Amino acid sequence: MRLSYGDRIFVGVNYTLLFLLGFVAFYPFWNAAVISFNSGSDTMLGGITFWPREFTLSNYEVVFKDKRLIDGFIISVLRTGAGTLLSIIATAIFAYGMTKREMMGRKFYMVMCIITMYFSGGLIPSYLLIRELGLMNSFWVMIIPGIISVWNMIIFRTFFKGIPAGLEESAAIDGASNWGIFFRIVLPLSGPVIATLSLFTAVYHWNDWFAPSIYISNVDLLPIQTKLQQILNSNIMLEQMQNLDSASQGRMGAMRAVTTKSLSMATMMVATVPILCVYPFVQKYFVKGVLIGSLKE
Repeated sequence: MRLSYGDRIFVGVNYTLLFLLGFVAFYPFWNAAVISFNSGSDTMLGGITFWPREFTLSNYEVVFKDKRLIDGFIISVLRTGAGTLLSIIATAIFAYGMTKREMMGRKFYMVMCIITMYFSGGLIPSYLLIRELGLMNSFWVMIIPGIISVWNMIIFRTFFKGIPAGLEESAAIDGASNWGIFFRIVLPLSGPVIATLSLFTAVYHWNDWFAPSIYISNVDLLPIQTKLQQILNSNIMLEQMQNLDSASQGRMGAMRAVTTKSLSMATMMVATVPILCVYPFVQKYFVKGVLIGSLKE
């Protein structure tokens, strides 16, 4: 169908605005990547825009030779994997139980869950609770307190209600228990919503730096995001460069152009790129998973 003159103008304006919006959203990430691959001394001169003027891998060489950052990266990977898996399983089990009309106090539990979405205990009571539970300065303090997500539970619950009751009744007649029905029938049918909520949960665990900074004082247990936050707000990079091993010290002559800003950008890219690589694999589940879990005809 041939567009009219007014329609062509409208389409052109829309594409222009979308391009500008995409550029504004993408450029800060691209600029950080360019600075991370550029000589730090050259970056200080300003004018770095779309590509490195003096390409170098020295920034990443220093980052990957710092054992503290590598340990933080490993902690982040372990936290994201364990936290996502346990959260999805626990939340799905809770949501499945909330779909059973015969469960005593179901409405009361639902009201209590919704209240937590609007009100929290506050930072100080939460800190005291974590301390009394003995979770301070441990790996599990980053996983157990947030293992149940009420929002995800509601999405799971609505999705489970849309599964035909005949499937569960047939399985029950064949002798399947509630656990068997859940793991053999309900979960296999919940692929889209599981993929979508798993991504949201993984992004939360990967990006969270605030909780570890409060509850963990052991540097060896801090995730890379918390260490990155410390880097951006202190002179830890100077200490990092001073604590290089002897082999690295011998190559410092070739890395005189490394600066705090260039190292910060390189560290930021190391902390950001891994989670971005996950999106293309689950993007097709976004709309389908969220809509199925939040709407019911």
